[in-house]
Amino acid sequence: MSGFRWVLWAPVLAGLTGAFAFSGTVTHVTDGDTVWVRPDGSRPVPVRLYGIDAPESCQAGGPEATEALATRVLRREVTVDSSAHDGYGRVVGTVWLRGEDIGAWLVAQGHAWSPGYRRANGPYADEERLARTRHRGLFAAPAIEPRQFRRDHGPCPRPAGKRQPAASR
Repeated sequence: MSGFRWVLWAPVLAGLTGAFAFSGTVTHVTDGDTVWVRPDGSRPVPVRLYGIDAPESCQAGGPEATEALATRVLRREVTVDSSAHDGYGRVVGTVWLRGEDIGAWLVAQGHAWSPGYRRANGPYADEERLARTRHRGLFAAPAIEPRQFRRDHGPCPRPAGKRQPAASR
């Protein structure tokens, strides 16, 4: 399938097969762990990077994480390997730029955490350990993980007039 029809069928196919992949151009970076990817001829699709948690936009390190991600992938062709959707309707997946796992890169540079689940380490635990050891980015000073920040402060306020990226971007 191609174009707009593919985007309509992707969630259905993902539900049946459990996994899907697509390529497209990054048209927008929402924050340090969410991008919008436009498959050829289709509307942009929101993609939450799998296995990472970047600081909230209103917390220390948030603008830097967003800028680092934008500098790396904005207006570039990426591939997304996905196996899920989140509660906000975003595709959750690994984003690849010329063979490089962007989530691993963000964690290794100190722009995001690789949170574990229950007692298991996150998928980028080694990259996080290295970033902590080298005091990179967030790990140069004490930092609050985003889930704790949200518990303490609630969600960041949305700027007035801010909405989803337009299909024409």
